[in-house]
Amino acid sequence: MQVTDVRVRKIALGGKMKAVVSITLDDEFVVHDIKVIEGDKGLFIAMPSKKAADGEYRDIAHPINSATRARIQQIILEKYELTKELSEEEFLDV
Repeated sequence: MQVTDVRVRKIALGGKMKAVVSITLDDEFVVHDIKVIEGDKGLFIAMPSKKAADGEYRDIAHPINSATRARIQQIILEKYELTKELSEEEFLDV
């Protein structure tokens, strides 16, 4: 499985959420609404989730193992770093 495209769709000004990202896998499958979040130990990604009946949030789509999650996170954060210096208008067009 290869991440064949990363789209930084929006930047959140202020707060801990820095961007919302979509990735394409093998030019065949897209995962939307992956969040780039600034945590106490630096940037990390949060997979798309929804609120369950018990009030907890559960991932809708996520990697099965930690190696795949780390690889996806690295690719997304590299793209985010390349785009974060751009103005908001340029950032949205990446």
